[in-house]
Amino acid sequence: MSKLDVKPENGAEQTNLPADAVDAIISQWQNERPDLSLGAMATFGRLKRCSVLSQPMLDNTFSKFGLSGWEFDVLATLRRSGAPYRLAPTTLFSTLMITSGTMTHRMKRLESSGLIERLPNPNDARSMLVQLTDKGLDLIEKAVSAHVNNMESRLEALDATQKAKLDEGLKVLLSVLES
Repeated sequence: MSKLDVKPENGAEQTNLPADAVDAIISQWQNERPDLSLGAMATFGRLKRCSVLSQPMLDNTFSKFGLSGWEFDVLATLRRSGAPYRLAPTTLFSTLMITSGTMTHRMKRLESSGLIERLPNPNDARSMLVQLTDKGLDLIEKAVSAHVNNMESRLEALDATQKAKLDEGLKVLLSVLES
């Protein structure tokens, strides 16, 4: 891609990176509405584009293990909770930011696949706990290793300083958006 005539925001550094699809959009807006400050639009545009472009890469890795993204998320959440890899359904669905109805449907599917089991809660006879089965634990161990390797390989083009700055900036943005 060629460089586009995109004016940096106040105090922004010029980079020698090739123009991208977001630069083209920003350039059009600069021509049409030079009165607008477009730095945030560029940032959010790139975040959205990165998300859209990375999803197939993630899905491809999950599919190698016969998993969808949501199945991976549920199994990974149970795995990272630590032994015995068991959580209350309410903890699970709030961690995954889904509704209880969606969680019920997902639990049935994972249970029928033999990846999780529902057990009586020893602390509350009215509720159940969700736990990884040995089959589920074995699968998520393999899938999470491949997932981490996949993500690391996608960031190989960035040096350690760039990765740290990107992560720091995203952490600050996330904090702002979550408040």
